[in-house]
Amino acid sequence: MRKVIFALLVSVLTAPSGLLAATPDVTVPIHQFIDGFNQGDTKSAYAAYSTGAISIVDEFAPHRWLGPHAAQNWAADYDKHAKATGVSDGLVKYGAPTRTEIEGDAAYVIIPTTYLYKERGQPMAEEGQMTFVLHAEAGGWKVQGWTWSGVKPHAAK
Repeated sequence: MRKVIFALLVSVLTAPSGLLAATPDVTVPIHQFIDGFNQGDTKSAYAAYSTGAISIVDEFAPHRWLGPHAAQNWAADYDKHAKATGVSDGLVKYGAPTRTEIEGDAAYVIIPTTYLYKERGQPMAEEGQMTFVLHAEAGGWKVQGWTWSGVKPHAAK
C-alpha cells in the first residue's frame, strides 16, 4: 500500500505544471489584466500575472520593464507618461485571439486591440495588437509577458 501511495505522490509531483492549470482558457488572465486596467482595478490586473519574472514592452519610455515587479513599474511609468502628455480616460478594447499556440505549460496569444483615450481633451485612437506569453500554474494560466504594437495614434472618428 505504501508503494501505491508513494507512486501516486510521485506522479502528482512530477506531472507537467500545465496539467495543474485550473482553466484551459488562456484568455482568462488576458481579459483580467485588460479589464482591470480599463476599470482602474490594479489588484485584479496584477493578479493576472505570474509571480516570477515578467517582461513588458510598450511604446512609451523606457519601453521595457523586466522582473517580478515589471507590471507595477509599467503602471507607474504609464501614469507618469499620461500626466506629462495630458492623457486621460485610457481604455483598451480587444477582440478574439487571432493566434493561439499552446505547448505544454506555455502559451503564446495575439489579440487585436484598440487603445482609446483623450489627449488634452481630444479623443484619440490607436489600433494595434497585444502579444501575450502565459504560463500554466496551479491556479490557472498567468501572464509572464506582453508586448503592445500599434499604429501611430490619431484622432478618433
